[in-house]
Amino acid sequence: MDITKRNNVHVIGHGTRTFLFVNGFGCDQTIWHSLTPALLSRYKLVLYDHVGAGLSDISAYDANRYSTLQGYAQDVLDICQHLALQDVVLVGHSVGGTIAALAAIAEPERFAQLMLLCPSPCYLNDEHYQGGFERLDVEQMLAFMDQDFVGWADSFASFIMGTPDRPSLSVELAHRFCQNDPVIAKRFARVTFLSDNRADMAQLRTPCLLVQCAEDLIAPPTVGEFLQMVIPGATLVTLPISGHCPHVSAPMDTLSVIESYLAA
Repeated sequence: MDITKRNNVHVIGHGTRTFLFVNGFGCDQTIWHSLTPALLSRYKLVLYDHVGAGLSDISAYDANRYSTLQGYAQDVLDICQHLALQDVVLVGHSVGGTIAALAAIAEPERFAQLMLLCPSPCYLNDEHYQGGFERLDVEQMLAFMDQDFVGWADSFASFIMGTPDRPSLSVELAHRFCQNDPVIAKRFARVTFLSDNRADMAQLRTPCLLVQCAEDLIAPPTVGEFLQMVIPGATLVTLPISGHCPHVSAPMDTLSVIESYLAA
């Protein structure tokens, strides 16, 4: 299988260090367009799409492979192997952060650092953990996706972006959602919001930066605090902003945190 075609892989930029970007749910590689220009001259950047999103090869979708986040993590490892990547700085957003972490746990020798933006290993609340959603909330959201995918995309984009003063950002995100294959997107949503990878996080040994937003309805601050507690040596930075997509709504703040972590 042509992995480059399967995941629509692109390599841009210059430099000896490599960044590999792992998109969040419903997003394609263009979601990073506010960050990449500032990194192009100093780093090699690897961007790709999850199967079913962006310009990936939809025919490569395998329901069994992608029934857990491990299948998506294997795609990251496949790309690294195909491009012979080592000492990678792995940047993951939202569920892409969990995917990145699972990849680093599986092959820690490939990765130098993890930078996880608003990650969440479990979106469901339980007695001792506040992930942000009750199970009924998730089931209702999934039912809405089944009934009206475009309507779901419009409403969920506003919810996830959290920038009512800048509606164009929500419109842009909704457009990205609608570029996904709807059948695959619904399956990926179920895997994303019903998975529980909390137990995996303690196995992570790669140096890890956690970036969270002060007001995030998708991954509330309690999630970042949990991850800082269970990931050995993790660094947690909380941006004083709202929403779940700081690389879109506050790219300069996000870039500053990344650069500071790299420098340290």
